[in-house]
Amino acid sequence: MIRYTLTRLALLVLGLVVASVIIFLTLRVLPGDVAQLIAGTNSTPQQVAGIRDQLGLDRPLPAQYAEWIGGVVRGDLGRSLLTGTPVSDELWQKAQVTVPLGVLALVIALLLSAPLGVYSALRRGRAGGTAVGVAAQAFAAVPVVWAGMMLVVVFAVWLAWLPAQGFPRAGWSDPVAAVRSLILPALTIGVVEGAMLLRFIRSATLQAIGQDYVRTAAATGLTRTQALLRHGLPNVGLSVVSVLGLQIAGIVVGAVVIEQLFSLPGIGRMLVADVSARDLPKVQGELLALTAFVLIIGFVVDLVHRAIDPRQREAS
Repeated sequence: MIRYTLTRLALLVLGLVVASVIIFLTLRVLPGDVAQLIAGTNSTPQQVAGIRDQLGLDRPLPAQYAEWIGGVVRGDLGRSLLTGTPVSDELWQKAQVTVPLGVLALVIALLLSAPLGVYSALRRGRAGGTAVGVAAQAFAAVPVVWAGMMLVVVFAVWLAWLPAQGFPRAGWSDPVAAVRSLILPALTIGVVEGAMLLRFIRSATLQAIGQDYVRTAAATGLTRTQALLRHGLPNVGLSVVSVLGLQIAGIVVGAVVIEQLFSLPGIGRMLVADVSARDLPKVQGELLALTAFVLIIGFVVDLVHRAIDPRQREAS
């Protein structure tokens, strides 16, 4: 287990290094000039050159990358070119919206997909199971923006139960208002991601039903449902754990779009605004932080899956 953990940790570090290089180079090929943007449209070439020299934008790319990655290693993600505020401070502030949104969306996705996925597998070929399968196919194909708009129309416009947009200025000092503002965005992401997870759980459950140990348990007097619940669901759970990393990555991507739609002051909305403003150091820090989060989640999922699945330990 120690050797496996060290190997996975080395791959995690390598992945972060590769991601940092890709992020750094990709942002340098975007159109526009940051120095010109800061100096303004009426600035002279000398003023633009002075700002470029002050920000170090005229230095070779390897030197710029080395300076940036050295700061990242020390825990410094840089400062915004436009406001001068530390990127890490703004990330922490915006994460207080994005992280609860993602957690709530994941909980909704699991609450919807787990019972309905098992039910659909047990009722395969019957009206109930077919209806759940068709609904899952439909919701998995729905664009997240369209789903959010439909939920706003139903719950915010017609029923007037929940706010359509925004986040309370008091933040989490008013927890009731904060949670109410996150319900519709989280439900939007959770329904779409839950539909995709439901299909996987249904497939894993059907595979478990066909295993010898489930059939043997059923032959001892248990019903098929009892045999599955007692002996098959643990293996289904192992399969679900293995795809949770992908689901969390999908939730992170969905949050970028949903925060724009619902006007939530989270990391996704900040990232879109900073890309438009060509605030390169800030965008670099935000992209690297999101990439690190997804890679770390995958690393943790791998360790958990290996720890709870004895077959992987025996195979190694």
